[in-house]
Amino acid sequence: MFAQVKPAIIILALMTILTGFLYPLAITGIALVLFPGQANGSMIVQGDHLSGSSLVGQPFDRPEYFWGRPSATGPFPYNAAASSGSNLGPTNPALEEAVQARIDALQAVDPGNTQPIPVDLVTASASGLDPHISQAAAIYQLPRVARERDLSEEQVLTLVNEHTQGRQLGFLGEPRVNVLLLNLALDEIK
Repeated sequence: MFAQVKPAIIILALMTILTGFLYPLAITGIALVLFPGQANGSMIVQGDHLSGSSLVGQPFDRPEYFWGRPSATGPFPYNAAASSGSNLGPTNPALEEAVQARIDALQAVDPGNTQPIPVDLVTASASGLDPHISQAAAIYQLPRVARERDLSEEQVLTLVNEHTQGRQLGFLGEPRVNVLLLNLALDEIK
């Protein structure tokens, strides 16, 4: 019996070393050489202050900032250790309540805004960590942010357009705006 078990143990040990250690080390090394920013988390550092990562959403709820897509992670929003969607179906009362609460919050902070609220401002993404919003979501919030910062809507629109990323490879997905980068650019103005 040991004659049959011995090759299995040897193969298990070799595959563990190969796929558990050597392969990840090689891929990490290649990534660090070819894509150092991404391999290190796409961190945004301003002076001595780490502002965050351009790959992970952050909670913004003050009226002078653009708000990102809601997060469904627990126990707190944008928890990268608990990346997941809410798993609530479209007819689930808990999802309906959460969406209505988000709608109410958006209307409370900007009661004069009668535009339809873009869906990405009231629903979480599959990961719960999405750092982007649609252009429509940015445009929806534009009057509030401009008013709160005492800027013209044209100034804020220019920033939104400068921070809008096109479709990936020219045809995948929709144009999107990175909320953290846009809010940091706003802070540089005022």
